[in-house]
Amino acid sequence: MRRDPLIKPYLKWAGGKRQLLPELQKHLPENFDSLRYFEPFVGAGALFLASQPERAVINDCNAELILTYQAIREHIDELIEALQTHKTNNSEEYYYQIRAQDRGRESYAQFPDVQKAARLMYLNKTCYNGLYRVNSQGLFNVPYGRYPNSAICEEPVLRAIHTYLNHENTEIEILNCDFAAAVKNAGRGACIYFDPPYHSADNTHFTGYQPGGFGDDEQRRLRDVFIARTNVGARCLLSNSDTPFIRELYSGFEIVSIKARRAINSDGAGRGEVDEVLIKNW
Repeated sequence: MRRDPLIKPYLKWAGGKRQLLPELQKHLPENFDSLRYFEPFVGAGALFLASQPERAVINDCNAELILTYQAIREHIDELIEALQTHKTNNSEEYYYQIRAQDRGRESYAQFPDVQKAARLMYLNKTCYNGLYRVNSQGLFNVPYGRYPNSAICEEPVLRAIHTYLNHENTEIEILNCDFAAAVKNAGRGACIYFDPPYHSADNTHFTGYQPGGFGDDEQRRLRDVFIARTNVGARCLLSNSDTPFIRELYSGFEIVSIKARRAINSDGAGRGEVDEVLIKNW
């Protein structure tokens, strides 16, 4: 299936890989197009959407993020209509009204999924720095960004993704579960790209995608999954920060040093160009 150049990430995402696509694609397996693709921390899906595999399993623990992929696939007209409404009404006052909707847990639970998806996409495009962050109660808490030209509804992009996800030659599974469960069926004939919340020895990297974060124990559990999938023949590629902890965890695998630009870090010295690693099992 020919790749559609219109397709690109429709969300901003901390740690998004759009700028690193040439480097990532250089390290994909040579037979990538013949493999079933798994991305258990899909986020904004830069590599997934650029590669447009015919067979894929994408997953994220963020339930509302996954609703956006499902809404694009199943309810594209309703989603675009809701986004156009947000675009028409966008203002700082309106933003905080929409942001506050999840504070009424019982009433918010009754919202149609497509409305929840449009809400997340609107908040993402208009909040400060395009940051998705929740507090300990799981409530979105990023302030308004005051961006006058926010691309709240990129209709041609959304419709192109809709067409891809529904193409007769594609088989795309969209999950919302733990990363280990998402790749449990990935063995020989599979390619997995792991892009977890990055390790931070001093807790300055952003990990606020979900309550509880992603600490050292989770990094170790991810390493164990990486090894388990390696042992059953899956091609595994993993991104993370370049720290002694990560290098030690994956000391038995090829580790490639790369440079990336990051705009989100609680320590100003951690913004700009930073060291990252790609870890390969082949």
